[in-house]
Amino acid sequence: MKNNVFVEVKDLLTQNLRTSGIYIAFVAIILIFTVFTGGTLLSPENVTNILLQNAHILIMALGMILVIVGGHIDLSVGSVLAFASAVSAVLVIRMDMPWWAGVLAAIAVGIVVGAWQGFWVAFVGIPAFIVTLAGMLLFRGLTYLVLDNVSLSPFPSDYRNVASGFLDGLFGEIVVSEGQGLKGVAQTVDVFTLVIGVLAVIGLVVSSLRTRRARQSYGQAVESMFLFVLKLVAISVVLLAFAWALAYNRGFPWVLIIVAVLILAYNVVTNRTVFGRHVYAVGGNLAAARLSGVNVKSVNFWIFVNMGFLTGIAAAVFSSRSNGAQPGMGNMFELDVIAACFIGGASTMGGVGRVGGALVGGLVMAVITNGMQLLGVPQSSQQIIKGLVLLLAVAFDVYNKRRAGTVR
Repeated sequence: MKNNVFVEVKDLLTQNLRTSGIYIAFVAIILIFTVFTGGTLLSPENVTNILLQNAHILIMALGMILVIVGGHIDLSVGSVLAFASAVSAVLVIRMDMPWWAGVLAAIAVGIVVGAWQGFWVAFVGIPAFIVTLAGMLLFRGLTYLVLDNVSLSPFPSDYRNVASGFLDGLFGEIVVSEGQGLKGVAQTVDVFTLVIGVLAVIGLVVSSLRTRRARQSYGQAVESMFLFVLKLVAISVVLLAFAWALAYNRGFPWVLIIVAVLILAYNVVTNRTVFGRHVYAVGGNLAAARLSGVNVKSVNFWIFVNMGFLTGIAAAVFSSRSNGAQPGMGNMFELDVIAACFIGGASTMGGVGRVGGALVGGLVMAVITNGMQLLGVPQSSQQIIKGLVLLLAVAFDVYNKRRAGTVR
């Protein structure tokens, strides 16, 4: 039994290095910054801030992973986010339209931009690098034009709640410590957030058991029960700790609902839909995909429409968080989004990448950025370090290919 577990762990850390490496690195990065910040990194308030400050990156990473898996790249997401945010701000702030009209407008702008870029890539045949490089300049210029070179703020409170609102107090609160002194305020924990955390763990266990039994019924290899339980326990502890941090701070963020729904939806899209399988087929072997009857042009077109859709949602979230729109907003966001996918295990050659990996990659970038900010690292040094992290992630991908004999 012990020998079998040892062999499984060894295989996990060697043969599946592309997948397991990012999780190991993520844990190591958290531990390093936790030590150097004296525990501040994992404080409840900072954990909530990391989520709120990086929700837009995680949302766009869900679209970028499909772009990269399909064998493309999108350099325009920062400019498109700024353009969609600008349109939303003009409608809500300058024209006094309802907050939801601004949110829908941002999403609509993203979809239209995605269709525009998808047309040039899919039907005209221009490489995505060129199309989105042109889009980066085009939509940045349109942002300045729409805003008339000025910033617009503030948004109404309902709009701000999209990224800054919290669901708390629905099931009451638990007092965990009494305040000190006459003006002391008791520390409470939100019960609703804890319940959501417990339900998430139950959902994880049920889903994992069903997947394991399904694989066994088809005669596929599965990990030992010991390793399976150990993995579930580790993930459950992380989920419960995360729920506790949110409950201890301000409760369950609205934006987490948006991110969670999108994660679940895109897990289904990538793993259980014809479109998802076609994206992997196009990115993995274009010639074979065409011979198999895959409509490559249609797949490429909808990849970019989807990227625009998610960028529009991210624009609504980020402008809500920023409480306004500025001509220079979204600058260099493409670096964080692309880096999240490559750090999460996506291949530069296409055909390889998972939603979970992109999310962990996004969290790696978020923790690195937040940790450096807590340590007072200058902005210039932060850019250098993030650039090196991206370079090392791509080098790691090339190394994995050479180990597998796919690069000569």
